[in-house]
Amino acid sequence: MLCLVSSTCFGLSAIFAKEAYAVGVSVPTTLVGRFGVAAVVLWAIVLVRRTPVPSPRLVLVCVGLGLAYALQAALYFGALAAADASLVVLLVYVYPALTMVLAVALRRESPDRRRMAALGVSGAGLVLLLNTGGTMGTAGTLGVLLALGAAVCYALYLTAAEAQPASLDLFMLTAIVCTTSAVTLAGWGAVTGSLAVPPVAGLAWILVLAVVSTVVPLVVLLLGVRAVGASTAAILSCFEPAVVVAVAAVLYGERLSPVQLVGGAAVLASVLILQAKRRGGKRDAVLHRDMATDPTA
Repeated sequence: MLCLVSSTCFGLSAIFAKEAYAVGVSVPTTLVGRFGVAAVVLWAIVLVRRTPVPSPRLVLVCVGLGLAYALQAALYFGALAAADASLVVLLVYVYPALTMVLAVALRRESPDRRRMAALGVSGAGLVLLLNTGGTMGTAGTLGVLLALGAAVCYALYLTAAEAQPASLDLFMLTAIVCTTSAVTLAGWGAVTGSLAVPPVAGLAWILVLAVVSTVVPLVVLLLGVRAVGASTAAILSCFEPAVVVAVAAVLYGERLSPVQLVGGAAVLASVLILQAKRRGGKRDAVLHRDMATDPTA
């Protein structure tokens, strides 16, 4: 139940972001507010828990991860501004297959039948998801490209994060990542002139995004991992796209074609295939996902 609650909260980030955009809040402003508020809360948790300060080297590594996560978040939330939330979140969910490809390329994992099957299923699902009948338009095409870029960045982020020592406290890691992301995205917004004080309604959506879809699901996720294990938690995370598709259909009338629904199911099936025999012996991707999952971060 805890993992399902976490997945639901993570998934709703796409909906909250679209609501913020609808009242005139820009992508950079939304993200700076989200990561800024989340960072304050996370640092408070770190102080209360009296978490040891990591070595300077690990701090620099966390800052680097924050830069990568800022790029991933900018691409993902940019995609949400340009395309349907249901399509975007399913496209981003090819990241487990991409992460597996990187793991094989780096010789961290072997290309066995299960992994190759997952890659094939994910690739087929991606092809079906992109089958829009030629009705996507320029904005939709941009959204697809941004979503796929977010998936690539997230796979790279997870690959780098997994290499860090298990002793690194996840709240400390997330606090540094959120702080770095907020500062980086504030710089982007300042340079592009797209950073502005949001209206009251926009500020409310940003606060909801930061608390309900960032801090709360992260804490609940960690509790869920302790209760059921990382592998089970990773499988239950597949509930997140279902939440987005259902809520987007009700609120915005978004509809995936039958072919795209099959493609989305294939992409999620590939995640289940990858997790079928995995055990919680190492820090699974679920522990580093969108802190934000974000992808659903």
